[in-house]
Amino acid sequence: QVQLVESGGGLAQPGESLTLSCVISGITLNYYGIGWFRQVPGKEREGVSCISGSGGPTWYMNSVKGRFTIARDDAKKTVYLQMNSLKPEDTGVYYCAIEKPPIKIGSCPNSPYGYAYWGQGTQVTVSS
Repeated sequence: QVQLVESGGGLAQPGESLTLSCVISGITLNYYGIGWFRQVPGKEREGVSCISGSGGPTWYMNSVKGRFTIARDDAKKTVYLQMNSLKPEDTGVYYCAIEKPPIKIGSCPNSPYGYAYWGQGTQVTVSS
């Protein structure tokens, strides 16, 4: 049974940092892309960042480029999202997800439709 558990969310002031973790079990990660998504009430879930299998190429949405960093440790089955210089518009529920086969070598999908397994999410609130 594949499980993803996100943690690290919370309340932060603008300009502060948070690190999200996603611990994955029940699957061998090596070749799967992993994505981070966020959702706010009334809006569709949107891609924030993804990392391709074996720590290959990454992708970031324009508004987080230069502020967020995605990383993976396949031995620990954990994927991280380091979020710096947080802004109020970064507020939302953050989800991690595992790519849906067939896996794209050298890239990762930035749409939620490209993912098969999802965690329950962790709330991030950026407010002064």
